[in-house]
Amino acid sequence: MRGRTMKKIGILGGVGWASTIDYYRGICAGASRHFEARGATSPLPVPPITIESVVQARTRALRGTPGNEDSWAGFDAVFRDALLTLQSAGCDFAIIASNTPHARLHAITRGVSMPVLSIFDATATQAKETGRKTALVLGTSVTMQATQYANALAGVGIIANARLPDTQIAEMQAMIDQDFYGGARAGARDRLLAFCTAHAQPGDAILLACTELPLAFPDHIDDPVFETDGYLFVNPSAAHVRAALRLSLEDASAAGPA
Repeated sequence: MRGRTMKKIGILGGVGWASTIDYYRGICAGASRHFEARGATSPLPVPPITIESVVQARTRALRGTPGNEDSWAGFDAVFRDALLTLQSAGCDFAIIASNTPHARLHAITRGVSMPVLSIFDATATQAKETGRKTALVLGTSVTMQATQYANALAGVGIIANARLPDTQIAEMQAMIDQDFYGGARAGARDRLLAFCTAHAQPGDAILLACTELPLAFPDHIDDPVFETDGYLFVNPSAAHVRAALRLSLEDASAAGPA
């Protein structure tokens, strides 16, 4: 490839490892498609990438209490240190391959000068294109108890449904832990769809706002928006990957073929 180079991407992964793999694969596959369409020859270029993987068992234990900033200090520090490692590795920007820590993005990016792409902004952009006016946000307990998705969606004219009861939030967290961590297990898709049937309202866009949940729909793993089983889903992970790829390639778009 001649001309300008791609920006180096830092992926903060490990929460969990299956979705980290999909982020890496999605970025590389998307770059390959981009350059193939422009006449590049094999081996097709992909962005330079560094992955820093945290330990989910540790970060889960360090989760704080909603509304108590001090209780999140340990959690924030783990992710901040990982971002600083990526920054030291020469990454031009970073993405966190998980929805949950984005609820703490305001804190974990303190002292980090490297840009960190928000999954909320990327998702809101894609959700707006659906034309839907309401959304149901599904994810971990941290994500479903936080207001960041609701705020980002409100900015594009979409109302997020009122927070589900704590018992239902706990049910979704248990589903993620038992059926999706490490990959979608047998029956995971059916259980997820049953949850949607119980709680989604007609006309909702359903946000799969845990990076493991899209694993239930392998045929749509790279689709930011897709329809199946009577529902319209928004895949924040795919939206996030698309935003990262766009930023990495923006200086390489004028490059000639290999």
